[in-house]
Amino acid sequence: MRGDGARPAPRVRGVRLSYSELRVAGCELVTPRMRRIVFDGDGLAAFTPVAPDQQVKLFFARDGGAPEVPDPPAALDDVAGWYQRYLALPDDRRPWMRTYPIRRHLPDERRVVVDFVLHGDGDGGHGGHDGPATAWAAGARPGDVIGLYGPSVSHVRTPGAHDWKLFVGDETALPAISAWLESLGPDDHAVVVAEVAGASEEQALDSAASVSVTWLHRDGVPAGRSGLLLGAVRAMSWPGGDVFAWVAGEASVVREIRRHLVGERGLDRTAVTFAGYWRTHLAQDAAPTAEELADYADDVGSG
Repeated sequence: MRGDGARPAPRVRGVRLSYSELRVAGCELVTPRMRRIVFDGDGLAAFTPVAPDQQVKLFFARDGGAPEVPDPPAALDDVAGWYQRYLALPDDRRPWMRTYPIRRHLPDERRVVVDFVLHGDGDGGHGGHDGPATAWAAGARPGDVIGLYGPSVSHVRTPGAHDWKLFVGDETALPAISAWLESLGPDDHAVVVAEVAGASEEQALDSAASVSVTWLHRDGVPAGRSGLLLGAVRAMSWPGGDVFAWVAGEASVVREIRRHLVGERGLDRTAVTFAGYWRTHLAQDAAPTAEELADYADDVGSG
């Protein structure tokens, strides 16, 4: 089923999920390795935001046209069935599916903004963010079509009482970190630890809150292999009070930082939310590893 209108799906915790086709309305470079793409479509009238770090599924047709996507599941217990219908599409018709955070939602304009990390020569790429989605984003032009399903609530955790926020991530996490910071008020306090390829990849992080930012530069070390993020979090002077920690980026790095925060810093598991946006040796949509499943089970058990 195709069309610019939204296709309804089940309500999850009061959120009405939908699928819609979107068109590129504009593109710009945020940094040399990050491209911002604005999408619009009447189907976004049904888009219900769930959190600053909300994620969506994006679908990219293999022939460059409109993606063919099965109708959303009719009930919550049909999500697995929907995925099987997606997998059953012939290879030449099944669109690539990738998960991305929404950088900005503009409801009055029926638009969403997504920032895509592009290839960087000598930087080793970004696993699941390489391949068809990155290639599409690098060449996207106004009028190009993709599909969007979401936003997802599967990873969303509402922070409990806390005194300050800690945001840790590589450049793939910057769109969500930026959205988080823009949602904060003048009485909020946040610390950001961000790893990027080099100084040219630093970007403005606007917020009404009091924010401290530490930029870490890989300077030629492949992404996901520098050890900079974990080292910086281990070495940082811990502000007083309770913290809500948000960590995202390469999956194995995220796991190590979460284990440090819970095991060495003594944070309650419910005070840490984490997301592996990409993996060094595996595509984003490849099956989860045993370690990823164990961490997910541990996180679900603490929620």
